[in-house]
Amino acid sequence: MGKHIAIVDPFPRTLELIFSKDKFKILKSRYELLYAPKNKKNFFYEKNIHKASFIIGQPDLPKNLLIKAKKLKAIINVESNFINNMDYQYCFKKGIHVIATSPVFSKPVAEIALGMTLSLLRNIHTAHLDFIKGKEKYGLESNLKASLLSEKKIGLLGFGDLAKSLYPLLLPFTKDINVYDPWIPKIKIKKLGFKNMSLNKMFENCEIIYVLATVTTKNKNFIDKKLLNKMKPNSCFVLMSRAAVVNFKDLINTVKKRNIFVATDVFPEEPVPKKSSLRKVKNILFSAHRAGALKSAFFNMGEIVLKDMSLIRKNLKPKFCKTANKRTVNLIASKPVAIN
Repeated sequence: MGKHIAIVDPFPRTLELIFSKDKFKILKSRYELLYAPKNKKNFFYEKNIHKASFIIGQPDLPKNLLIKAKKLKAIINVESNFINNMDYQYCFKKGIHVIATSPVFSKPVAEIALGMTLSLLRNIHTAHLDFIKGKEKYGLESNLKASLLSEKKIGLLGFGDLAKSLYPLLLPFTKDINVYDPWIPKIKIKKLGFKNMSLNKMFENCEIIYVLATVTTKNKNFIDKKLLNKMKPNSCFVLMSRAAVVNFKDLINTVKKRNIFVATDVFPEEPVPKKSSLRKVKNILFSAHRAGALKSAFFNMGEIVLKDMSLIRKNLKPKFCKTANKRTVNLIASKPVAIN
């Protein structure tokens, strides 16, 4: 019996980014690889999809192509966000696993979110810049607006992979953790000892709000001036998931007018234009969509791909990648990353 065939189409990723040399050798030893071309992809899939047991990537896969994929066992999205470019319901009906490698980013993003929070609260980044400019302030004078993370009231907006990696890092500082996520049963939140909280209450009461939500067709720009204006003075807003859930114009205007502090790793347009006025806004700690982009995270992606492919070959369910949810996947409206 010949090797299972895997179509390789990881753009915007590359195999060199995802697989270490050792893991790539394992991939080649176990599977026959068919590389999708950059151009005339539809023609390629028309001619080859019937051979494939796996697709490593996130190509456009309408039903008329999937019907031909009689051997297909799994589509492995290595961009890591489920995109509205395939017939998910057909895959569910035919038992084709649709999985994504997003779990590899949760821990790196959680750790940098904690770091950015501490920098906002203790003014670490601006104090550093002031020192370089010879404008540093010493002692209490430099900490007049600083505060501790300890005992802060936390709001987690979204309770997926990112939140599940972040909250253990916060627990040594505070147990006052509140969650808003309409996709998660409230009883699950309560079992962890956290409180379910409405959006309005979260923005009114929480001193640090982490935005960790997936973009859907129902929540684009839903964090707007009405919510942002409810935030307490000196509170922090940390955006670590997707820019599209926030009305950035309202966010910028609110920061300019009110004494709140923002950290963001994502932006509506990336790369951000060099002359963008956003760069001059005070009280914002900027990170250029780098929170999850560690070499170790990308190589971990290759590891969990291999592990789940092995399970699926044995007719077992994948357990390392994130599985597309039949009820919610068609609501997801993530924008593909432009830069690895």
